[in-house]
Amino acid sequence: MKYRVLGQTGLKVSVVGVGTWQFGGEWGRSYERQEVNAILGKAKELGINLIDTAECYGDHLSESLIGEAIQGNRLDWIVATKFGHHFHRHFDRTDVFEPKDVIHQLELSLKSLKTDYIDLYQFHSGPDAAFDQEELWNVLSRQVQAGKIRHLGISIGSNENIHQTSQATKVKAGAIQVVYNRLDRKPEKEVFPSCIEQNLGVLARVPLASGLLSGKYKPGAKFASDDVRSRRDADQLDRQIQEAEAIRNDEVPQGTDMAAWALAWCLKHPAVTSVIPGCKDVAQVEANAAAVELVEAGHRQDA
Repeated sequence: MKYRVLGQTGLKVSVVGVGTWQFGGEWGRSYERQEVNAILGKAKELGINLIDTAECYGDHLSESLIGEAIQGNRLDWIVATKFGHHFHRHFDRTDVFEPKDVIHQLELSLKSLKTDYIDLYQFHSGPDAAFDQEELWNVLSRQVQAGKIRHLGISIGSNENIHQTSQATKVKAGAIQVVYNRLDRKPEKEVFPSCIEQNLGVLARVPLASGLLSGKYKPGAKFASDDVRSRRDADQLDRQIQEAEAIRNDEVPQGTDMAAWALAWCLKHPAVTSVIPGCKDVAQVEANAAAVELVEAGHRQDA
């Protein structure tokens, strides 16, 4: 495994992490405790030390499964979670960004994760009006001082949200999370230059474009109703699959696994610290980790 420094936070994170939205049950299946134990156990074995989760991947369900899995080796992990939404049922959430409610969410996350601190606590895809609450950041800063949060971050909802990105240092956030992959390069225009200027860490989410850059799907692909991808426009999905096929034919070296190539492609950008792909099983953890073989040294955040 290779490691980089997550910008201002100083955290040393593996360049490949584990995204855990799937543990909440919105990617076509549910997870049992032993399955999560196996996935995270394999990740640790491979040198992965970064887990990204959220309050609304289930009603703290993903966090609870993670908490059970890592309670015996908590110090070996960098745990990133988020705040700002209340989960009602699959694909149904409401925004909850009032400061007192965020503190309640924090306590629920700490309890679910079976820990007394969160390494990176991220504003979760909220509107600018919620982000601009000065009292919210004052309250969070006090939680940092209390030791319940090590570092603050911002998971921007739109991958072109320069307003929140540009204010990161002001609100004492040290990292940005953003959608970035070979099919979606919008952050390169404004978000990434701002991250570099402020020395922010960057977590690239959806680095495999929801699996489309794995090379497994063909136009006309259908997803189960309990899979979040079933909610996407079918024509747009087909166009992206066709674009992914063209990338595989034109850009991916022959004999190279496309998913590993796609993760390494993200990690080449000087702004990107780590990628956080989801993984449905142990085999996908291994496949994701294999991307490090394609990652060259010389990145500005190399640890």
